[in-house]
Amino acid sequence: MGMSDFRSGFVAIVGRPNTGKSTLINALVGSKISITSPHPNTTRHAIRGIVNQPAFQAVLVDTPGIHKPKTLLGHRLNAVVGESMDSVDIVMMCLPADETSGAGDIFLAQEIAKHPRAKKFALVTKTDLISKEKLALRLVGINDLAKGFTWDEIVPISAAIHSQIDLLAQLIGKALPTGPAFYPEDMKSDQNQEQLICELIREAAMRDAREELPHSIMVTIDEMSERDEKGSRPFFDIHATIHVERDSQTGIILGHKGERLKDIGMRARADIERELNARIFLGLHVKVSKEWQRDPKLLQRLGFGEN
Repeated sequence: MGMSDFRSGFVAIVGRPNTGKSTLINALVGSKISITSPHPNTTRHAIRGIVNQPAFQAVLVDTPGIHKPKTLLGHRLNAVVGESMDSVDIVMMCLPADETSGAGDIFLAQEIAKHPRAKKFALVTKTDLISKEKLALRLVGINDLAKGFTWDEIVPISAAIHSQIDLLAQLIGKALPTGPAFYPEDMKSDQNQEQLICELIREAAMRDAREELPHSIMVTIDEMSERDEKGSRPFFDIHATIHVERDSQTGIILGHKGERLKDIGMRARADIERELNARIFLGLHVKVSKEWQRDPKLLQRLGFGEN
C-alpha cells in the first residue's frame, strides 16, 4: 500500500448519556482512555482516543451527552460538542438496542443532519441484551430517526463482548478521506497527563457511589512532581483534591473511618500506574467547593476555559 492510500480523519461519537459511548471507545482504541461509569455526564471532556491501523488513523472525539445547560459548566460542555461536530468526517450515533428512541435521540438526529459533509453511522449498542426479533424492530425505528439524511451505515455492535468491533473499524477506515496521520502512531490519546489522572481518580470515586453522588464531583491536581530516583519506571508524587458540593457528600467519599477514600486511592493508583507506566504515590483530600460549577476561575483550572 502506498502512502497515498492511507486514510485519516476525525470521528465524533454522539449519543444520550450512558448509551455505551465510553465502552465503545475503549474497545476501538484498545486502552482505557475514555472513562466508563454508570452516571450520565461522567465523560467530561471531548477526550480523543486514537485508533491506529495499518491503513488508517481515526481520531475519536468523545463528546459528553448533550443536555440542556443549566450552569456555566453545562454551557462549556455543549460548546465543546458543537465545535467537535463541525470538524469531523464521520458522526457515529450510539443507540442502545434495549431502549426505544425518544425526544433526546430525535434532537441528536436533527443535530447530525446539520453536518451534511460528515458520513453518518448509526451504532446499535448493547445488542447482547436483546433477541434477534426485537433487534429487527429496533432497526426499523433507527432508520426512521434519520430525517433529512440517510444513515451511511447501520451497525449492530456489542462492545462489551467485542462483537462487530473489527467490522466497525473497517467501515470507519473506508469512510475516512485519504491523508497522512495526524498523530504519532504510538499515541492512543492526546489528553494531557494531568487530565487523565484526574479522570481516573474521579472514576475510582464514582465507581462505588453510583447512586449517592451527583455527577458534580470534580478532581484537581494540587501538586505533581517526579522523584529523582533510578529505576526502570519513573516515580511520581501526586497530591489531588476531590471536590464535592455538599458536606454530606464528604462523608460518602470518606466512608467509615476513611475506608472508602483509602479504597478509592488504591484503585486510582493502580489505574494511574498502569496508564502512565510509572510508580505512583497518591495523596487524596476531599473538599467542599460550593458552587464550583459556576466559578469561571476554577473551571479554567479544570481545563474548561473559554480559550
